[in-house]
Amino acid sequence: CAFALGFGVNNYAISSNIQYKVAKVDIQKLVASSPQIIALRKEQDRKAAELKKWADNANILIQKEKDKTKKAQLAKKYDQEFKAKMKVNTASAQKKLDIAEASINKTIETKAKALGYNLVFAKGVLLYGGDDITAELIKVVK
Repeated sequence: CAFALGFGVNNYAISSNIQYKVAKVDIQKLVASSPQIIALRKEQDRKAAELKKWADNANILIQKEKDKTKKAQLAKKYDQEFKAKMKVNTASAQKKLDIAEASINKTIETKAKALGYNLVFAKGVLLYGGDDITAELIKVVK
């Protein structure tokens, strides 16, 4: 079905004499070079280390408790706190990731238009052809 659709689009493009200038982008390479993504990874690594330290301390406190009932209550309390902290960290990271993604997409669109491209595909999606504009975009993203 997708092949037939693509074939039909190609026939239309040829018959209507529309000229397309096609580009491809290595999204993984572009994302890996984004200062926003690099900063987000560092921040997430730092938060993960802090959370691990917190969890280790909570486990020590749980293990020190001799009363089984109090031990279970502490474990439940710290488990709930851990889940809440994880939820906050995940939501914060997702928000920042969404902002970075929007910024990268806008950069791709702006640069591609400036270079005269009508279509831009992810490198892995485009089977053949297209100019690789990844290097130009990395310069802009940095």
